[in-house]
Amino acid sequence: MQKEPIEYIRHSLAHVLGASILELYPGTKITLGPAVDNGFYYDVDSGEQKITETDLSRIQKNMKKIAKTWDGFEGKKKSPDEARALFAGNEYKLELIDEIVARGEDITVYTSGDFTDLCRGGHVESMKNIDMDGWRLDRVAGAYWRGDEKNTMLTRIYGIAFHDAQELTDYDLLIEEAKKRDHRKLGKELDLFTFSDLVGPGLPLFTPKGTLIRDLVVEKIQKIQKDLGYQKVCIPHITKKDLYVTSGHWDKYGDDLFKVRGNSDVEFCMKPMNCPHHTQIFASKPRSYRELPVRYMESTTVYRDEQAGELLGLSRVRSITQDDGHVFCTPDQIKQEVKNIVSVIKQFYTSLDMLVEGNYWVSLSVRSPEKADKYLGDSSVWDMAEQYLEEVAKEENLPYRRVEGEAAFYGPKLDFQFKDAIGREWQLGTAQLDFNMPKRFELEYIDNKGAKQTPVMIHRAVAGSLERFMAVAIEHFAGAFPFWLSPVQVSVMPVNDDAHGEYAGKVFEEFKTKGIRVEYMDASESLGKRIRSAKKEKIPYICIIGDKETESQSITIEGRNDKKIEGITVTDFLEKYT
Repeated sequence: MQKEPIEYIRHSLAHVLGASILELYPGTKITLGPAVDNGFYYDVDSGEQKITETDLSRIQKNMKKIAKTWDGFEGKKKSPDEARALFAGNEYKLELIDEIVARGEDITVYTSGDFTDLCRGGHVESMKNIDMDGWRLDRVAGAYWRGDEKNTMLTRIYGIAFHDAQELTDYDLLIEEAKKRDHRKLGKELDLFTFSDLVGPGLPLFTPKGTLIRDLVVEKIQKIQKDLGYQKVCIPHITKKDLYVTSGHWDKYGDDLFKVRGNSDVEFCMKPMNCPHHTQIFASKPRSYRELPVRYMESTTVYRDEQAGELLGLSRVRSITQDDGHVFCTPDQIKQEVKNIVSVIKQFYTSLDMLVEGNYWVSLSVRSPEKADKYLGDSSVWDMAEQYLEEVAKEENLPYRRVEGEAAFYGPKLDFQFKDAIGREWQLGTAQLDFNMPKRFELEYIDNKGAKQTPVMIHRAVAGSLERFMAVAIEHFAGAFPFWLSPVQVSVMPVNDDAHGEYAGKVFEEFKTKGIRVEYMDASESLGKRIRSAKKEKIPYICIIGDKETESQSITIEGRNDKKIEGITVTDFLEKYT
């Protein structure tokens, strides 16, 4: 069997799904059916006919019957009038046709069997090239037409598809492992965060343990960069609209902002990012080149009005806490400042054992030349900014590749992409070069010749969003965090309170004195039950105190991996194993 590109397999199956839906649910209006990561979907408007997950087996069976009657896909160009006649009565397809015409593009349709769809192409040469055991329908969800909640709610039918049955089986095993690691499930079990209907969706509340993890992440980053000259600043959570009009964010993201109005006529909004505020601290007094670089840092929350259907645990929220930093520097300082940021990112992820060769890469995220209107500033400035970042990537031997269209609207980026324990990829640390915002805010410094110059701005985040970072970390470690990041690091347990409690108390105090986050679990419950409880909480080390330990004034340690360390002192244990 010829091995077709996987996206062709998935897109071809989307056509079969559309055909099956029309056959089983006459009168349904089909809309869009693309290939996506791991599979495909089709959005349909079935009117009063409800399609639920109980219908999937019937639809899938019909798909396999249809697929046997199809061979290849025949593409044809259509005039606007021909296309409108072909899809008369389907307002969704007619809207798409109007958009294609407005862009001045050709209208193409593809036919296989009795099914014709509006499509740009990308199909298998023959349906015989698809392993019919390598795919299945997966689930049903709701989706607004074009992702706009003001539009009609459609039914989205998802399918999973791979080259063969073994790849599908491997995917299923991965999904089962992902379910076990789901940060929403583990976050509740480990008592890290919660949500409240009274507070609202997408607005997480962090418990003492969850807050401690957030603080530990910020403290680790501050410790790593303590000699790099970053200064803490603090900004308000709301701002006048004017700030974001000047920065350009209002035009780009105005619909995603939470608007705020007080007793005056001035329009305010909740800050969706921190960089415009930080420019105003820089602009608050005259600056000399001797002061540069000026480096600000702040861990603060921003707010974005994400659509309710896109919210997902800590991965997608409306309150986003950023470990944010901004550097204002001269052009000749750019490379060293970016290298410093790269160094901090490397050290931080090394402490998590995530900076492993083959398990991370760096996206040199640049602009899309075909979509110049998406970006601020002229092309010469962009060329220079992209060159600076590429030189840093080469000089730092980063495993990078250029990715067009992924730049921020104000400048290119170095985005660190990490694979988690089950192979999923996440974008976390970033360094972003910005020649445009300082110009828009008319930021200045006086150079060594007494002339006014515009500084360059570098945006940096190490963990990125603390909420998203926590979601990734919980799932990557399955809740079993590294020692330095664990809310409770050691649990001390006397076998018997009367016989061993006094010495166990001394051990507890010694751990505490040495700065270890330690808990004491007395013998009110059986030792076995306490051990099981500590392991369920994924505490790195359990310190058991019995007759032998009390007599020898030593400790016995049991690790999460069931490794046992006997007859050791607290000091020696901490020096050798933490």
